[in-house]
Amino acid sequence: MSVSPGWATLQRVIFPPESGVDTMSLYADPGPATGIRFRESDESARNPKRAEDKLQLVGSSQREVHFDDLLSRFSIRVRSGEQISLGTYFNAFPASYWRRWTHLREVRLVVETSGHGSITVYKSNARGTIQRVDGTRVDGESRTEFNLSIKPFGDGGWYWFDLASSRGDLILGEARWEGAPAERPLETATIQITTMNKPDFCLANVRALAEHPEALEVAREVLIVDQGTVKVADQPGFAEVAASIGPKLRVIDQANLGGSGGFARGMYEAVENGSDYVLLLDDDVVMEPESILRMMAFSGRCRKPTIVGGHMFDLYSRSTLYSMGETIDSRRFSPSQPHQDMQMRHDFSVSNLRQTPWLHRRVDVDYNGWWMCLIPTSVIRDIGLPLPLFIKWDDSEYGLRARAAGYRTVSLPGAALWHISWIDKDDLVGWQAYFHNRNRLITALLHSPQPKGGSVLRESFQEDVKHLVSLQYFTVQNRLTARSDLLTGPSHLHPSLATKLDSINKLRDSFPDAQLREDIDDFPAPSLGAGLSGRGESQMPAKKDMIKWGLTTVARQLLKQPSADSLERPQGYLAHVDNRWFRTAQFDSVVVSNAEGTAASWYKRDPKKLKAMLGQSAVQHAALYKNWDALAADYRAALADLVSMEAWRKTFHGNG
Repeated sequence: MSVSPGWATLQRVIFPPESGVDTMSLYADPGPATGIRFRESDESARNPKRAEDKLQLVGSSQREVHFDDLLSRFSIRVRSGEQISLGTYFNAFPASYWRRWTHLREVRLVVETSGHGSITVYKSNARGTIQRVDGTRVDGESRTEFNLSIKPFGDGGWYWFDLASSRGDLILGEARWEGAPAERPLETATIQITTMNKPDFCLANVRALAEHPEALEVAREVLIVDQGTVKVADQPGFAEVAASIGPKLRVIDQANLGGSGGFARGMYEAVENGSDYVLLLDDDVVMEPESILRMMAFSGRCRKPTIVGGHMFDLYSRSTLYSMGETIDSRRFSPSQPHQDMQMRHDFSVSNLRQTPWLHRRVDVDYNGWWMCLIPTSVIRDIGLPLPLFIKWDDSEYGLRARAAGYRTVSLPGAALWHISWIDKDDLVGWQAYFHNRNRLITALLHSPQPKGGSVLRESFQEDVKHLVSLQYFTVQNRLTARSDLLTGPSHLHPSLATKLDSINKLRDSFPDAQLREDIDDFPAPSLGAGLSGRGESQMPAKKDMIKWGLTTVARQLLKQPSADSLERPQGYLAHVDNRWFRTAQFDSVVVSNAEGTAASWYKRDPKKLKAMLGQSAVQHAALYKNWDALAADYRAALADLVSMEAWRKTFHGNG
C-alpha cells in the first residue's frame, strides 16, 4: 500500500474476516446515506430541545451486504446497480476526535477502485445531520483523492464515503484516511496481555497478532504476564505461534497479583525496555488488530501525551457496543457512561451509525477500561504505576490520577475489541465484593472532590443492607473485611496483594451462599408449586416507600426465625435475572443460579449473622465518616511510594 508523499496512514478501510459474518454491520452497510430519512417522534414534537435524540428512521433498506463479495480484509465488490456505505463504526473517520486532541486540521481520503461507478463523500455534525461533501465518477483503474478539512468538527461529527456501481461490478481495492506524518520518530509499544487461566483466549489473541504483521511492526515486545496455574506456554500450538512472532515474544510467570499486578508488570517492563507506549490487553477478549495501528497513529499526533483507549463490544452479541469509555459521577463516586443513551447499550445491527444521531457527538471520558488501553511510558515515568488493588478500580484510579497531572484519556471510536459484558458477570457478589468496596473507597479517599466523599459512604452502607436482606452473607463478610483493612491504612496494600484472595476463599465453607453446585438436583427439591421464577413477580419499592420497606424487612428478618422446613429444603428457585434484593428478601431459603448459568447456590436466612453484620457495618461506616479527612491524608501521602517502580519491583521479585 503506497502512501502519498507528505502523508501518512491514519486509518485503513477494513472488512471482517471470514469468521466475522455477525459483525458485518460494523464494517459496511447497504444503501446510500441519502436514502435515509427521519421523522420526529411525538415526544420530539412536544420537546424540540430533545428532537435530535428522538428521530425515528423511516423506510430503511432491508438489503444486506453480500458476505461473499468480501475479497480481502481491505477489498470488497459492489455488484452492478447496488450501493454500499462505509459510514460504519470501523470505517467512518471520527473527525471530531482528531480535531479535539491532535494537531491535524486536514485529512486526505484515498480510494483505489476498478470498474465503473461513483464515490460520494459525506460528513455529519454533532447533531448527526448528514451533509454531502464531494463526489466523483470513476471508470477503470482509478485512484481518487479527497482533501478534507476537519476544522468544523469541534463538538462532533464523522467523515465517510459511499460506493455505487452502475455498469458492471465496482471493486474497492483499498482505501485509507491519511494525515500529516507524526512529528516524532517512529514509536514502539510493548503489547502486553495479562492472563489468568484463560490460555485458549490468550493464545488466540497472540495468534491474531502473528497474523497481522503490521501490528507487530510497531511492537518492541509482545509480553504475556501469566499468573495462572494452566500456562499459556503449555498449550498446543503455542510453539508454532511463538516461532512466527520470534524474539519479540516473551512470557513472564508470576504469582497471581490480580489485574493490577499483571498490568503493572507490563507497564514496568515497557518502561524498562525503552518502549514509547504500553498497550494493555485483557486475556478474555477478541481483538480487531487494526485497532492497534489506529491507536498508535492517534496517540503519536496528540498535542500532549495522551492515554488512548479502545471501545468494548459484547463478545456474545458482537454488533452491540457495550462501553465507549467511562466517567466518574463525582457525587456518588461511581462509574457512569459518558452519554445517557449508552445506559442501554447500542446494537449497530438494529441502528447503524448514520441512523443514530447521538453517536455523532464527541464524548469525553475520565478513564478507559484496561481491556484495551494505550499508555505513553512518559506518563508512567511521571505519575507511576497502578495502585496495588488486585482487581477493580485500578484503571479508573489511574485515569483520575493522570487527569490531575494534566494527562487526558481519549476513548477512540474505530478502535475496539469484543469482551464479555458485565451483564454476563456478577462481580459485585462473592469474593470480588472485597475489592469492589475497598477499592472504590480508596479511590474516593484519593480523588473525591466532595466532603466526606459525597454520598459514597451512605451508598456503601445501603449496599450492605441490600446484600444482607438478600441473604448474601459471604458477600457482606468480604465487604466488612475490606473496610477493616482499609481503616488500617495504606501499608496493607502491597503485602496483601498475593495473599488476600486465599484468605477470602478460606471462609467459603462457613457460608452456604458461597458454595456452588453445578447440578441443581444436588439441592433438596423445593416444596410443591415452587418453580424457577419463585417469587420473581415482586416489584421494587417506590422511592418514597424505600425507608419504610427497608426498616420493616430488616426488622422481620431480625425478629422472625426461619421456618424449620426452609432449613431442610429451599422454598424455591430464582433465576439469576430475578435475583434482586427486593425479591430475595422475601425468602427464608432459596436456590439462586449464577450469572454464567453454570452453577447455583443455596441462600439461607440467618438472623444472628444479620444482626452481627449489620452492627459491624454501622460501626465501620461511622468510623469512616469520622476519620475520613485523616484517612484521606494518609492515603494521599503514601500514594507516590505505593505506585513507584521500586515498590512494585519488590512485589514482583517477592512473588516470582
